[in-house]
Amino acid sequence: MLHDQDLPAVDDFPLSLKVKGAEMTFALGKAVAELLEGGEIILLYGPLGAGKTCFSQGLSSGLAVKDEVVSPTFTLVNTYSGGFLTVHHLDFYRVEPDHDLDDIGVPYILEEVFNREAVVLIEWPEPILQSIGQDEPRVELFALPGEADDERIWYLRGVPEVPVPWANLFYNFSTTTE
Repeated sequence: MLHDQDLPAVDDFPLSLKVKGAEMTFALGKAVAELLEGGEIILLYGPLGAGKTCFSQGLSSGLAVKDEVVSPTFTLVNTYSGGFLTVHHLDFYRVEPDHDLDDIGVPYILEEVFNREAVVLIEWPEPILQSIGQDEPRVELFALPGEADDERIWYLRGVPEVPVPWANLFYNFSTTTE
């Protein structure tokens, strides 16, 4: 396993949001699903246990995925059919940066995304960055544990910039379960 993959610097993320509990991480993912139109590339950074899969479960729920959404750490790719979009959930924690990703279907997945037929969530995305392209529009989220055990801080940046609806979500997201 690769334990030495670099995490980005939080200073490179212009927006942040603090949430408490797995239910709020799930709710954040579900709220993000409302912004999706197809074609989105979402990179997920964060240490193990930071909430990346919980976020993915919320996003998938928001897209009407009925299947159980689980971490693709060992399968590398999980694909789910939603109400109007396919969700490809990739996890490259165990993949070397120079690994050939063709054998797990990455070109097909990216073709679907570029054709706006799917959305892709990529945990530990370093090995796929070259396949995506440095300037390809994308949203990047970085989750870190907060001060309390159940607290998470989500950081947001975009390439080339944070899309306005995403920024608005971060500014206006309710962090209570009322």
